[in-house]
Amino acid sequence: MSLSVAPLVVSLILVNRIRKYAKVNKLHHWEKPLYFAGIFAVSLFGAEAIFSAGEITKWVWHAYLVALLIFVFQHKEFQQLRGFLIAFVPYIFVSILSDLTQAIAVDFFTNKEDYFKNASALTIIWMVAIFFSQNRQLKAAEKERIKRAQEDELNRAIAIRKVELEGLVAERTTELTKQKEELEHALDELRATQSQLIQSEKMASLGELTAGIAHEIQNPLNFVNNFSEVNIDLIEELKNELLEGKSEDAILLANDISENQKKITLHGKRADSIVKGMLQHSRSSSGVKEPANINALADEYLRLAYHGLRAKDKSFNATLKTDFDQSIGFINIIPQDVGRVILNLITNAFYAVNEKKQQSKTRENDDSQSNYEPTITVTTRRVISPVDGGVEVRVSIKDNGNGIPQKALDKIFQPFFTTKPSGQGTGLGLSMSYEIITNGHGGELKVDTREGEGSEFTIVLPVKI
Repeated sequence: MSLSVAPLVVSLILVNRIRKYAKVNKLHHWEKPLYFAGIFAVSLFGAEAIFSAGEITKWVWHAYLVALLIFVFQHKEFQQLRGFLIAFVPYIFVSILSDLTQAIAVDFFTNKEDYFKNASALTIIWMVAIFFSQNRQLKAAEKERIKRAQEDELNRAIAIRKVELEGLVAERTTELTKQKEELEHALDELRATQSQLIQSEKMASLGELTAGIAHEIQNPLNFVNNFSEVNIDLIEELKNELLEGKSEDAILLANDISENQKKITLHGKRADSIVKGMLQHSRSSSGVKEPANINALADEYLRLAYHGLRAKDKSFNATLKTDFDQSIGFINIIPQDVGRVILNLITNAFYAVNEKKQQSKTRENDDSQSNYEPTITVTTRRVISPVDGGVEVRVSIKDNGNGIPQKALDKIFQPFFTTKPSGQGTGLGLSMSYEIITNGHGGELKVDTREGEGSEFTIVLPVKI
Protein backbone atom coordinates (compact mmCIF):
# COMPACT_ATOMS: atom_id res chain seq x y z
CA MET A 1 0.00 0.00 0.00
CA SER A 2 1.37 3.45 -0.99
CA LEU A 3 1.67 5.89 1.88
CA SER A 4 -0.18 8.54 -0.15
CA VAL A 5 -3.42 6.58 0.20
CA ALA A 6 -2.87 5.63 3.85
CA PRO A 7 -5.17 8.34 5.26
CA LEU A 8 -7.96 7.25 2.93
CA VAL A 9 -7.60 3.58 3.90
CA VAL A 10 -7.44 4.42 7.61
CA SER A 11 -10.48 6.68 7.28
CA LEU A 12 -12.54 4.10 5.44
CA ILE A 13 -11.62 1.38 7.96
CA LEU A 14 -12.60 3.62 10.87
CA VAL A 15 -15.88 4.79 9.33
CA ASN A 16 -16.85 1.30 8.20
CA ARG A 17 -16.16 -0.19 11.65
CA ILE A 18 -18.12 2.56 13.42
CA ARG A 19 -21.07 2.15 11.01
CA LYS A 20 -21.11 -1.62 11.49
CA TYR A 21 -21.09 -1.20 15.26
CA ALA A 22 -23.97 1.29 15.06
CA LYS A 23 -26.00 -1.08 12.88
CA VAL A 24 -25.46 -4.15 15.09
CA ASN A 25 -26.32 -2.21 18.24
CA LYS A 26 -29.35 -0.56 16.57
CA LEU A 27 -27.92 2.99 16.73
CA HIS A 28 -29.75 3.82 13.52
CA HIS A 29 -29.66 7.59 14.01
CA TRP A 30 -25.87 7.50 13.41
CA GLU A 31 -25.86 5.33 10.28
CA LYS A 32 -26.65 8.12 7.81
CA PRO A 33 -24.10 10.66 9.19
CA LEU A 34 -21.41 7.98 9.16
CA TYR A 35 -22.31 7.09 5.58
CA PHE A 36 -21.73 10.70 4.52
CA ALA A 37 -18.48 10.70 6.52
CA GLY A 38 -17.27 7.86 4.29
CA ILE A 39 -18.37 9.74 1.15
CA PHE A 40 -16.46 12.79 2.40
CA ALA A 41 -13.25 10.73 2.77
CA VAL A 42 -13.50 9.41 -0.80
CA SER A 43 -14.31 12.90 -2.11
CA LEU A 44 -11.33 14.38 -0.30
CA PHE A 45 -9.01 11.78 -1.81
CA GLY A 46 -10.47 12.48 -5.26
CA ALA A 47 -9.95 16.23 -4.86
CA GLU A 48 -6.34 15.66 -3.83
CA ALA A 49 -5.72 13.45 -6.88
CA ILE A 50 -7.44 15.79 -9.35
CA PHE A 51 -6.18 19.16 -8.13
CA SER A 52 -2.83 17.99 -6.72
CA ALA A 53 -3.72 19.76 -3.49
CA GLY A 54 -1.78 17.48 -1.20
CA GLU A 55 -0.37 20.32 0.92
CA ILE A 56 -3.86 21.53 1.74
CA THR A 57 -5.72 18.19 2.04
CA LYS A 58 -3.19 16.62 4.38
CA TRP A 59 -4.32 18.99 7.15
CA VAL A 60 -7.91 18.22 6.33
CA TRP A 61 -7.08 14.52 6.65
CA HIS A 62 -5.57 15.13 10.07
CA ALA A 63 -8.60 17.09 11.24
CA TYR A 64 -10.93 14.46 9.77
CA LEU A 65 -9.20 11.54 11.55
CA VAL A 66 -8.98 13.40 14.84
CA ALA A 67 -12.67 14.28 14.56
CA LEU A 68 -13.56 10.59 14.12
CA LEU A 69 -11.61 9.70 17.28
CA ILE A 70 -13.17 12.53 19.26
CA PHE A 71 -16.63 11.49 18.03
CA VAL A 72 -16.21 7.93 19.34
CA PHE A 73 -14.69 8.95 22.68
CA GLN A 74 -17.38 11.56 23.35
CA HIS A 75 -20.39 9.30 22.81
CA LYS A 76 -20.94 6.61 25.46
CA GLU A 77 -22.90 4.34 23.13
CA PHE A 78 -19.62 3.72 21.24
CA GLN A 79 -17.69 2.90 24.42
CA GLN A 80 -16.89 -0.66 23.39
CA LEU A 81 -15.08 0.65 20.25
CA ARG A 82 -12.54 2.71 22.18
CA GLY A 83 -10.12 -0.16 22.64
CA PHE A 84 -10.30 -0.83 18.91
CA LEU A 85 -9.55 2.81 17.98
CA ILE A 86 -6.45 2.98 20.15
CA ALA A 87 -4.67 1.08 17.37
CA PHE A 88 -5.00 4.16 15.08
CA VAL A 89 -3.84 6.79 17.60
CA PRO A 90 -0.04 6.29 17.10
CA TYR A 91 -0.40 6.57 13.30
CA ILE A 92 -2.47 9.76 13.48
CA PHE A 93 -0.10 11.28 16.06
CA VAL A 94 3.06 10.50 14.03
CA SER A 95 1.43 11.77 10.80
CA ILE A 96 0.46 15.08 12.42
CA LEU A 97 3.87 15.43 14.08
CA SER A 98 5.69 14.68 10.81
CA ASP A 99 3.66 17.21 8.77
CA LEU A 100 3.90 19.83 11.51
CA THR A 101 7.69 19.44 11.77
CA GLN A 102 8.02 19.65 8.00
CA ALA A 103 6.01 22.89 8.00
CA ILE A 104 7.87 24.74 10.78
CA ALA A 105 11.36 23.17 10.72
CA VAL A 106 12.23 22.11 7.18
CA ASP A 107 15.95 21.56 7.80
CA PHE A 108 15.36 19.48 10.90
CA PHE A 109 12.76 17.43 9.07
CA THR A 110 15.11 16.88 6.13
CA ASN A 111 17.85 15.58 8.45
CA LYS A 112 15.46 13.36 10.38
CA GLU A 113 13.15 12.32 7.53
CA ASP A 114 14.26 8.73 7.69
CA TYR A 115 13.32 8.57 11.35
CA PHE A 116 9.86 9.96 10.60
CA LYS A 117 9.37 7.43 7.80
CA ASN A 118 10.47 4.56 10.06
CA ALA A 119 8.18 5.80 12.84
CA SER A 120 5.29 6.03 10.39
CA ALA A 121 5.98 2.50 9.14
CA LEU A 122 6.09 1.19 12.69
CA THR A 123 2.75 2.83 13.52
CA ILE A 124 1.23 1.20 10.46
CA ILE A 125 2.58 -2.18 11.54
CA TRP A 126 1.28 -1.54 15.04
CA MET A 127 -2.09 -0.46 13.64
CA VAL A 128 -2.44 -3.56 11.49
CA ALA A 129 -1.45 -5.91 14.32
CA ILE A 130 -3.80 -4.33 16.83
CA PHE A 131 -6.54 -4.06 14.21
CA PHE A 132 -6.52 -7.79 13.47
CA SER A 133 -6.23 -8.70 17.17
CA GLN A 134 -9.13 -6.45 18.14
CA ASN A 135 -11.12 -7.60 15.15
CA ARG A 136 -10.82 -11.21 16.26
CA GLN A 137 -11.90 -10.28 19.76
CA LEU A 138 -14.84 -8.31 18.43
CA LYS A 139 -15.91 -11.21 16.24
CA ALA A 140 -15.71 -13.57 19.21
CA ALA A 141 -17.72 -11.14 21.31
CA GLU A 142 -20.29 -10.84 18.55
CA LYS A 143 -20.63 -14.60 18.32
CA GLU A 144 -21.07 -14.76 22.06
CA ARG A 145 -23.70 -12.03 21.90
CA ILE A 146 -25.60 -13.89 19.18
CA LYS A 147 -25.35 -17.10 21.18
CA ARG A 148 -26.70 -15.39 24.29
CA ALA A 149 -29.51 -13.87 22.27
CA GLN A 150 -30.42 -17.32 20.93
CA GLU A 151 -30.30 -18.79 24.43
CA ASP A 152 -32.49 -15.97 25.75
CA GLU A 153 -34.99 -16.61 22.97
CA LEU A 154 -34.98 -20.32 23.70
CA ASN A 155 -35.41 -19.65 27.42
CA ARG A 156 -38.33 -17.37 26.70
CA ALA A 157 -39.95 -20.07 24.57
CA ILE A 158 -39.38 -22.64 27.31
CA ALA A 159 -40.81 -20.27 29.92
CA ILE A 160 -43.92 -19.73 27.80
CA ARG A 161 -44.33 -23.46 27.30
CA LYS A 162 -43.75 -24.05 30.98
CA VAL A 163 -46.53 -21.64 31.87
CA GLU A 164 -48.84 -23.42 29.44
CA LEU A 165 -47.99 -26.81 30.91
CA GLU A 166 -48.37 -25.52 34.45
CA GLY A 167 -51.79 -24.24 33.46
CA LEU A 168 -52.65 -27.68 32.09
CA VAL A 169 -51.43 -29.36 35.28
CA ALA A 170 -53.41 -26.87 37.38
CA GLU A 171 -56.52 -27.67 35.33
CA ARG A 172 -56.01 -31.40 35.84
CA THR A 173 -55.38 -30.80 39.54
CA THR A 174 -58.68 -28.95 39.81
CA GLU A 175 -60.47 -31.88 38.18
CA LEU A 176 -58.77 -34.34 40.53
CA THR A 177 -59.69 -32.21 43.54
CA LYS A 178 -63.33 -32.27 42.47
CA GLN A 179 -63.17 -36.04 41.99
CA LYS A 180 -61.51 -36.37 45.39
CA GLU A 181 -64.35 -34.52 47.09
CA GLU A 182 -66.89 -36.76 45.39
CA LEU A 183 -64.90 -39.85 46.36
CA GLU A 184 -64.58 -38.67 49.96
CA HIS A 185 -68.36 -38.34 50.12
CA ALA A 186 -68.74 -41.82 48.66
CA LEU A 187 -66.10 -43.14 51.06
CA ASP A 188 -68.00 -41.72 54.04
CA GLU A 189 -71.07 -43.59 52.87
CA LEU A 190 -69.04 -46.78 52.43
CA ARG A 191 -67.56 -46.43 55.91
CA ALA A 192 -71.02 -46.09 57.39
CA THR A 193 -72.09 -49.25 55.55
CA GLN A 194 -68.94 -51.04 56.64
CA SER A 195 -69.56 -50.12 60.25
CA GLN A 196 -73.03 -51.71 60.07
CA LEU A 197 -71.57 -54.86 58.53
CA ILE A 198 -68.96 -55.15 61.25
CA GLN A 199 -71.64 -54.89 63.91
CA SER A 200 -73.88 -57.51 62.30
CA GLU A 201 -71.38 -60.02 60.95
CA LYS A 202 -68.65 -62.08 62.55
CA MET A 203 -65.01 -61.88 61.51
CA ALA A 204 -65.30 -64.93 59.26
CA SER A 205 -68.24 -63.48 57.35
CA LEU A 206 -66.51 -60.12 57.02
CA GLY A 207 -63.41 -61.88 55.73
CA GLU A 208 -65.39 -63.75 53.09
CA LEU A 209 -67.16 -60.57 52.04
CA THR A 210 -63.87 -58.68 51.86
CA ALA A 211 -62.23 -61.40 49.78
CA GLY A 212 -65.19 -61.52 47.42
CA ILE A 213 -65.23 -57.79 46.88
CA ALA A 214 -61.44 -57.68 46.52
CA HIS A 215 -61.55 -60.28 43.76
CA GLU A 216 -64.45 -58.58 42.03
CA ILE A 217 -62.76 -55.20 41.69
CA GLN A 218 -59.11 -56.30 41.64
CA ASN A 219 -58.52 -55.50 37.97
CA PRO A 220 -59.80 -51.88 38.00
CA LEU A 221 -57.88 -51.27 41.23
CA ASN A 222 -54.64 -52.44 39.64
CA PHE A 223 -55.41 -50.37 36.55
CA VAL A 224 -55.99 -47.11 38.42
CA ASN A 225 -53.01 -47.32 40.75
CA ASN A 226 -50.66 -48.44 37.97
CA PHE A 227 -51.42 -45.43 35.81
CA SER A 228 -51.20 -43.12 38.82
CA GLU A 229 -47.64 -44.33 39.46
CA VAL A 230 -46.81 -43.96 35.77
CA ASN A 231 -48.10 -40.36 35.78
CA ILE A 232 -45.89 -39.49 38.77
CA ASP A 233 -42.82 -40.73 36.89
CA LEU A 234 -43.90 -38.91 33.72
CA ILE A 235 -44.33 -35.62 35.61
CA GLU A 236 -40.78 -35.94 37.02
CA GLU A 237 -39.49 -36.64 33.49
CA LEU A 238 -41.49 -33.65 32.25
CA LYS A 239 -39.79 -31.37 34.79
CA ASN A 240 -36.35 -32.65 33.77
CA GLU A 241 -37.10 -32.18 30.05
CA LEU A 242 -38.23 -28.60 30.72
CA LEU A 243 -35.08 -27.85 32.73
CA GLU A 244 -32.95 -29.26 29.90
CA GLY A 245 -34.84 -27.24 27.31
CA LYS A 246 -36.27 -30.23 25.41
CA SER A 247 -39.64 -28.70 24.67
CA GLU A 248 -40.66 -31.29 22.05
CA ASP A 249 -40.03 -34.18 24.45
CA ALA A 250 -41.89 -32.25 27.15
CA ILE A 251 -44.94 -31.93 24.87
CA LEU A 252 -44.91 -35.68 24.20
CA LEU A 253 -44.73 -36.39 27.94
CA ALA A 254 -47.59 -33.97 28.60
CA ASN A 255 -49.68 -35.82 26.00
CA ASP A 256 -48.91 -39.13 27.69
CA ILE A 257 -49.96 -37.71 31.06
CA SER A 258 -53.20 -36.47 29.55
CA GLU A 259 -53.99 -39.85 27.99
CA ASN A 260 -53.21 -41.71 31.22
CA GLN A 261 -55.36 -39.32 33.22
CA LYS A 262 -58.37 -40.04 31.02
CA LYS A 263 -58.01 -43.73 31.87
CA ILE A 264 -58.26 -43.10 35.62
CA THR A 265 -62.01 -43.12 36.19
CA LEU A 266 -64.31 -42.43 39.08
CA HIS A 267 -65.25 -46.10 39.29
CA GLY A 268 -61.60 -47.08 39.63
CA LYS A 269 -61.12 -44.73 42.58
CA ARG A 270 -64.29 -46.03 44.17
CA ALA A 271 -62.98 -49.56 43.75
CA ASP A 272 -59.77 -48.57 45.52
CA SER A 273 -61.75 -47.11 48.41
CA ILE A 274 -63.86 -50.26 48.73
CA VAL A 275 -60.79 -52.51 48.85
CA LYS A 276 -59.04 -50.39 51.46
CA GLY A 277 -62.14 -50.24 53.61
CA MET A 278 -63.04 -53.93 53.41
CA LEU A 279 -59.50 -55.17 54.03
CA GLN A 280 -59.39 -53.45 57.43
CA HIS A 281 -59.69 -55.70 60.45
CA SER A 282 -62.39 -55.29 63.05
CA ARG A 283 -60.05 -52.98 64.97
CA SER A 284 -58.61 -50.12 62.98
CA SER A 285 -54.97 -49.18 63.52
CA SER A 286 -54.41 -46.25 65.87
CA GLY A 287 -50.97 -45.59 64.41
CA VAL A 288 -49.56 -45.36 67.97
CA LYS A 289 -46.95 -47.79 69.26
CA GLU A 290 -47.79 -49.65 72.44
CA PRO A 291 -46.39 -52.63 74.37
CA ALA A 292 -47.48 -55.90 72.75
CA ASN A 293 -46.67 -59.60 73.11
CA ILE A 294 -45.23 -60.55 69.73
CA ASN A 295 -45.44 -64.28 70.55
CA ALA A 296 -49.16 -64.10 71.29
CA LEU A 297 -49.68 -61.98 68.17
CA ALA A 298 -47.89 -64.48 65.92
CA ASP A 299 -49.72 -67.46 67.44
CA GLU A 300 -53.11 -65.71 67.13
CA TYR A 301 -52.71 -64.92 63.43
CA LEU A 302 -51.27 -68.36 62.66
CA ARG A 303 -54.43 -69.98 63.97
CA LEU A 304 -56.65 -67.35 62.35
CA ALA A 305 -55.09 -67.86 58.92
CA TYR A 306 -55.23 -71.67 59.20
CA HIS A 307 -58.88 -71.80 60.23
CA GLY A 308 -59.77 -69.20 57.61
CA LEU A 309 -58.27 -71.38 54.88
CA ARG A 310 -59.92 -74.50 56.32
CA ALA A 311 -63.26 -72.69 56.17
CA LYS A 312 -62.84 -72.32 52.43
CA ASP A 313 -61.30 -75.75 51.74
CA LYS A 314 -62.23 -78.52 54.17
CA SER A 315 -59.76 -80.88 52.49
CA PHE A 316 -56.77 -78.71 53.32
CA ASN A 317 -54.49 -79.83 56.15
CA ALA A 318 -51.05 -78.67 57.24
CA THR A 319 -48.61 -79.19 60.07
CA LEU A 320 -48.14 -76.07 62.21
CA LYS A 321 -44.93 -75.66 64.14
CA THR A 322 -44.06 -72.84 66.53
CA ASP A 323 -40.88 -71.98 68.40
CA PHE A 324 -41.34 -68.83 70.45
CA ASP A 325 -38.61 -67.13 72.45
CA GLN A 326 -40.24 -66.43 75.82
CA SER A 327 -37.50 -63.96 76.79
CA ILE A 328 -38.84 -61.39 74.33
CA GLY A 329 -41.72 -60.22 76.54
CA PHE A 330 -43.50 -57.04 75.46
CA ILE A 331 -42.09 -54.71 72.78
CA ASN A 332 -43.33 -51.33 71.51
CA ILE A 333 -45.04 -51.79 68.14
CA ILE A 334 -48.32 -50.91 66.40
CA PRO A 335 -50.11 -54.23 67.08
CA GLN A 336 -52.74 -53.94 64.34
CA ASP A 337 -50.14 -53.15 61.67
CA VAL A 338 -47.59 -55.80 62.67
CA GLY A 339 -50.43 -58.32 63.08
CA ARG A 340 -51.58 -57.47 59.57
CA VAL A 341 -48.05 -58.17 58.24
CA ILE A 342 -47.80 -61.48 60.08
CA LEU A 343 -51.25 -62.52 58.84
CA ASN A 344 -50.32 -61.67 55.27
CA LEU A 345 -47.05 -63.63 55.37
CA ILE A 346 -48.72 -66.66 56.97
CA THR A 347 -51.56 -66.54 54.43
CA ASN A 348 -49.00 -66.49 51.61
CA ALA A 349 -47.20 -69.45 53.19
CA PHE A 350 -50.46 -71.45 53.33
CA TYR A 351 -51.11 -70.60 49.70
CA ALA A 352 -47.62 -71.86 48.74
CA VAL A 353 -47.94 -75.22 50.51
CA ASN A 354 -51.53 -75.71 49.30
CA GLU A 355 -50.40 -75.06 45.73
CA LYS A 356 -47.62 -77.64 46.08
CA LYS A 357 -50.08 -80.11 47.62
CA GLN A 358 -52.45 -79.70 44.67
CA GLN A 359 -49.57 -80.28 42.25
CA SER A 360 -48.55 -83.42 44.10
CA LYS A 361 -52.01 -84.89 43.56
CA THR A 362 -51.52 -84.67 39.80
CA ARG A 363 -48.23 -86.54 39.96
CA GLU A 364 -49.42 -89.96 41.00
CA ASN A 365 -46.37 -91.65 39.53
CA ASP A 366 -43.89 -89.40 41.36
CA ASP A 367 -43.11 -91.07 44.71
CA SER A 368 -41.15 -88.04 45.91
CA GLN A 369 -44.37 -85.98 45.84
CA SER A 370 -46.84 -88.57 47.09
CA ASN A 371 -45.66 -88.26 50.72
CA TYR A 372 -45.56 -84.46 50.74
CA GLU A 373 -46.76 -82.93 54.01
CA PRO A 374 -47.49 -79.16 54.03
CA THR A 375 -45.66 -77.55 56.96
CA ILE A 376 -45.64 -74.01 58.31
CA THR A 377 -43.10 -72.98 60.98
CA VAL A 378 -43.33 -69.71 62.94
CA THR A 379 -40.30 -68.74 65.01
CA THR A 380 -39.46 -65.72 67.20
CA ARG A 381 -36.01 -64.77 68.49
CA ARG A 382 -34.47 -61.96 70.54
CA VAL A 383 -30.93 -61.38 69.17
CA ILE A 384 -28.10 -58.87 69.08
CA SER A 385 -27.88 -56.97 65.79
CA PRO A 386 -24.67 -57.79 63.87
CA VAL A 387 -24.77 -54.27 62.37
CA ASP A 388 -24.95 -51.88 65.34
CA GLY A 389 -24.92 -54.22 68.34
CA GLY A 390 -28.45 -53.25 69.36
CA VAL A 391 -31.25 -55.59 70.42
CA GLU A 392 -33.73 -56.76 67.79
CA VAL A 393 -36.63 -59.18 67.58
CA ARG A 394 -37.00 -61.50 64.59
CA VAL A 395 -40.21 -63.21 63.52
CA SER A 396 -39.76 -65.92 60.86
CA ILE A 397 -42.50 -67.58 58.81
CA LYS A 398 -41.19 -70.62 56.95
CA ASP A 399 -42.98 -72.94 54.52
CA ASN A 400 -41.97 -76.00 52.50
CA GLY A 401 -43.80 -74.95 49.34
CA ASN A 402 -42.40 -74.40 45.84
CA GLY A 403 -40.35 -71.33 46.73
CA ILE A 404 -40.10 -68.10 44.75
CA PRO A 405 -38.52 -68.08 41.26
CA GLN A 406 -35.17 -66.32 41.25
CA LYS A 407 -36.23 -63.96 38.45
CA ALA A 408 -39.13 -62.72 40.60
CA LEU A 409 -37.18 -62.37 43.85
CA ASP A 410 -36.13 -58.74 43.31
CA LYS A 411 -39.71 -57.66 42.52
CA ILE A 412 -41.81 -59.28 45.24
CA PHE A 413 -41.99 -56.12 47.39
CA GLN A 414 -43.09 -53.94 44.48
CA PRO A 415 -46.76 -52.84 44.37
CA PHE A 416 -48.99 -54.98 42.11
CA PHE A 417 -46.30 -57.61 41.51
CA THR A 418 -47.49 -61.12 42.31
CA THR A 419 -46.45 -64.66 41.45
CA LYS A 420 -50.02 -65.87 41.86
CA PRO A 421 -52.28 -66.54 38.86
CA SER A 422 -54.52 -63.74 37.62
CA GLY A 423 -57.47 -63.19 39.98
CA GLN A 424 -55.74 -64.78 43.00
CA GLY A 425 -53.47 -61.94 44.17
CA THR A 426 -53.01 -58.21 43.74
CA GLY A 427 -49.40 -57.96 44.85
CA LEU A 428 -50.35 -55.32 47.42
CA GLY A 429 -49.91 -57.54 50.50
CA LEU A 430 -46.12 -57.81 50.46
CA SER A 431 -45.76 -54.22 49.31
CA MET A 432 -47.80 -52.87 52.23
CA SER A 433 -46.09 -55.27 54.62
CA TYR A 434 -42.71 -53.97 53.54
CA GLU A 435 -43.85 -50.37 54.08
CA ILE A 436 -45.22 -51.14 57.56
CA ILE A 437 -42.02 -52.81 58.75
CA THR A 438 -39.44 -50.52 57.13
CA ASN A 439 -41.12 -47.10 57.28
CA GLY A 440 -43.51 -47.63 60.18
CA HIS A 441 -41.13 -49.48 62.51
CA GLY A 442 -37.64 -48.82 61.15
CA GLY A 443 -37.04 -52.54 60.65
CA GLU A 444 -36.40 -54.95 57.79
CA LEU A 445 -38.39 -57.55 55.86
CA LYS A 446 -36.10 -60.26 54.46
CA VAL A 447 -36.73 -63.32 52.33
CA ASP A 448 -34.74 -66.52 51.85
CA THR A 449 -36.04 -68.96 49.24
CA ARG A 450 -35.08 -72.02 47.26
CA GLU A 451 -37.11 -73.16 44.29
CA GLY A 452 -38.79 -76.48 44.99
CA GLU A 453 -37.92 -76.40 48.71
CA GLY A 454 -39.77 -73.41 50.18
CA SER A 455 -39.40 -69.85 51.46
CA GLU A 456 -38.70 -68.11 54.75
CA PHE A 457 -39.76 -64.50 55.42
CA THR A 458 -38.16 -62.78 58.41
CA ILE A 459 -39.47 -59.63 60.13
CA VAL A 460 -36.68 -57.72 61.91
CA LEU A 461 -37.86 -55.22 64.53
CA PRO A 462 -35.35 -53.02 66.44
CA VAL A 463 -35.95 -52.91 70.21
CA LYS A 464 -35.08 -49.78 72.17
CA ILE A 465 -33.94 -50.62 75.72
